[in-house]
Amino acid sequence: MIVTKGEHYSWKVFFKLIRNTQPRKSLLVFGLILSTITTLAGLAVPLLTKNLIDGFSMASISVGLIALIIGAFIFQALISSIGSFMLGYVGEEIVAKLRKQVWNKLITLKVQYYENTKTGETVSRLINDTTTVKMLVADQFPSFITSIISMVGALIILTIMDWRMMLMIFISVPIVMLVLMPVGRMMHKIAKKLQKETADFTGITSQTLSEIRLVKASNGETVEKEHGEDGIKKLFNIGVSEAKVQSVIGPIMILVMMSIFVGILTYGALRVADGSLSNGTLIAFLLYLVQIIAPAAQFAQFFSQLQKTKGSTERLSEILAMEAEDFTVGEAVDVTGKELKVEAVSFAYDEAHPILKNISFVAKPNTVVAFAGPSGGGKSTIFSLLERFYEPQTGEMSIGNHNLKEVSLYSWRSQIGYVAQESAILSGTIRDNLGYGINKAFSDEELWHVLELAYARQFVSEMPHGLDTEVGERGVKLSGGQRQRLAIARAFLRDPKILMLDEATASLDSQSEEMVQKALTNLMNGRTTLIIAHRLSTIVHADKILFIEHGEVTGEGTHQELVETHELYHRYVKEQFKQ
Repeated sequence: MIVTKGEHYSWKVFFKLIRNTQPRKSLLVFGLILSTITTLAGLAVPLLTKNLIDGFSMASISVGLIALIIGAFIFQALISSIGSFMLGYVGEEIVAKLRKQVWNKLITLKVQYYENTKTGETVSRLINDTTTVKMLVADQFPSFITSIISMVGALIILTIMDWRMMLMIFISVPIVMLVLMPVGRMMHKIAKKLQKETADFTGITSQTLSEIRLVKASNGETVEKEHGEDGIKKLFNIGVSEAKVQSVIGPIMILVMMSIFVGILTYGALRVADGSLSNGTLIAFLLYLVQIIAPAAQFAQFFSQLQKTKGSTERLSEILAMEAEDFTVGEAVDVTGKELKVEAVSFAYDEAHPILKNISFVAKPNTVVAFAGPSGGGKSTIFSLLERFYEPQTGEMSIGNHNLKEVSLYSWRSQIGYVAQESAILSGTIRDNLGYGINKAFSDEELWHVLELAYARQFVSEMPHGLDTEVGERGVKLSGGQRQRLAIARAFLRDPKILMLDEATASLDSQSEEMVQKALTNLMNGRTTLIIAHRLSTIVHADKILFIEHGEVTGEGTHQELVETHELYHRYVKEQFKQ
């Protein structure tokens, strides 16, 4: 675990986050060595310049010394380029590994996280927060390291050259720190607000754009404009606050540095005038001062970015500390011919509102068990428990002699075929969607075969590129019936042992429903099938029907038995069948 919620933030968290990416230390050390060599070469230039000026005369120009200075510049530029690239590469590699860790964690987080978190916020964590870390690690950190080496080296040489002038620089250090520390705290607060509002704004825009048809059909443009403009205004206000802080820190740092520069220049000129300091030493001192001022400005940028990164690190650490699904724990169990049993299962998303109460049923191999009842009764929650998106608070679910908790998630889910009321179709081709989640390559003949079983071959063959036709985001280029039949074809390809149908025909027109129902009949053959249905005509031939009300089973039996014994089921049948 990296950080727990509510734990006091420490920079140890940041360094642990970076350390867990296992950066290549050899490359990092070599890059730092080259940067050190670069800095040392740069530090030699003022000394060479001092010797050139102190020994300067038209009669005795030292060509060798000038060549040495030029050579030092060229050598510094070359080594600096290589060292900076290495440090930058290590930084990019760290961030790439961090993004991989976050992405892999997000993919394996439990469904509960996504039901409680906006998609846009999650996307912001993955992209915006890791980008903030990237700017620090890949951009600011290498410059910070070289700046430290340059500053320390310059300070040592200046102390050796003239400790009295060096003392003036040390006097200014507390002044600089008094400026940076409160500004850093302000930048951290602003950065946290900015990251939160950015995540919220990303969530709003993602949701709106993904449901653009609903927006247009509902004349929701005005409302969404207001939502978007409100988010933009919040980001603007925070950005202005950040700009105010930056506008203050920049001039103050320049003022402090220029004051130091002018003060040292004045003091040095007086020393030159009384003969206690040579011209070359003064010039060298000023050149070294530049090598101190530039890193000091870099420090201001670095610490500002450091405060921004603090907020991002907190959020990334929280995600990485969350409990994820473990697909490898448990046995790989073949569920063929095994009885699915649910015994006295109760479940609640929160303790105050129980969803399921003491649910029990048995699904024998190759039989059809249907669930009917009013909306909100808990039917879909039963499916969520069976797919192990959640675990029941009490009771037990088993397959054969195995408690479902003993079966590995990968093994269990690979043997389940799920077709929802509006089945998910991903952006990509029909071929991509058919084979999604199946670790196997399929021939065109196999794909066309399952399409035929799903009554989808004809419309796919009529498409411009057949199997390679792009379906658009969430399958917008397909009709509802076509999407359902593709989902059924995908289920055929998975060859599931247990089939779960969640109102698979509820939103279709009569013609589409007829074709989808035929496809489902093919798919159900020889499989244990669980069906959630509002249209009772689709489950009259089920081997068993459970009527669910307010999270409880109030009736169980065949269609005819429930018609005769269950008052509400009888009323539903009368209304739907017009009897």
